[in-house]
Amino acid sequence: MRVLVTGGLGFVGSHVVDELIAAGHDVVVLDSLVAHAGSVPEWARPEADLVVGDARDPGAWSRAAEGVEAVSHQAARVGLGVDFADVRAYVDDNDAGTAAGLWALHQQGFAGRLVLASSMVVYGEGRYTCTDDGDQHPGPRAAADLAVGRFEHPCPACDRPLGWAPVLETAPTDPRNTYAATKLHQEHLFQIYGREHGVAATVLRYHNVYGPRCPLDTPYAGVASIFRSAVARGVRPTVLEDGGQTRDFVHVRDVAHANVLALTAEVAYDGVLNIASGTPRTVLDLATAICAGTGLEPNVVGGGRLGDVRHVVASPARARERLGFEATEPFSV
Repeated sequence: MRVLVTGGLGFVGSHVVDELIAAGHDVVVLDSLVAHAGSVPEWARPEADLVVGDARDPGAWSRAAEGVEAVSHQAARVGLGVDFADVRAYVDDNDAGTAAGLWALHQQGFAGRLVLASSMVVYGEGRYTCTDDGDQHPGPRAAADLAVGRFEHPCPACDRPLGWAPVLETAPTDPRNTYAATKLHQEHLFQIYGREHGVAATVLRYHNVYGPRCPLDTPYAGVASIFRSAVARGVRPTVLEDGGQTRDFVHVRDVAHANVLALTAEVAYDGVLNIASGTPRTVLDLATAICAGTGLEPNVVGGGRLGDVRHVVASPARARERLGFEATEPFSV
């Protein structure tokens, strides 16, 4: 099978390329090289055909997609960003880039498989439950509460602190930042293309991905990379709030494997799947693990950022049922 991987020199995309090639597939990569200062990174696979181009350019998509039977769309601007001033860049790269690609595929009459890299951020806050009042849906946290250390959501019915529970794919979406909004729009565009062309559009909602090739020293990096970068400089990693924020950290090789399963499954899955390890950890757990053996300790500073969520942990049960996906990489940072 010939597969187009957009962002195929990036963090997740390059691992998808590795596994596809190992399985004997033909791969074409569309990548702008912007994240690599214009140079091809050392991990680029010579077996893959490389089209250097911007995902916002339908012409680049057209060149890369010629003759492909499946598309894995990984190219995106990621991370929470700096502030709302980033809104145009996110919408341009993520929304307009996806629209350009789907338009080009439509023009070519593409009717193969579609797999989209989405994110757990589309859920907003995760699933919350009260021991007395059942599932609850708290609104965004207020800056005033974060400033004085009120980090947990209170139950709207009884005001007790809420506990978390695993999020299912059927949970309502509620993006709380610009990046999240663009990822949800990407999902919608893929699903519309799938319906109008009679093809399966598999949407993979990644949880917190970490592992080799993750970008460092950028405001758009994930928390694991930010912590690793600080420790590499001999600086204590800064942990916001009290470090009790709960996440699911899933290794990039597991995420890549989920993509390949979606691309090659005997029956294509049309819909949304959580891609997670199934083992939740706190942000402080992560920072402590990264500091291990360095003589450093996490610096828990309180406060917080609007747009960050307190707890979001997924159930990967549907991905296991529909794709046979199960995370196998040990937690190692």
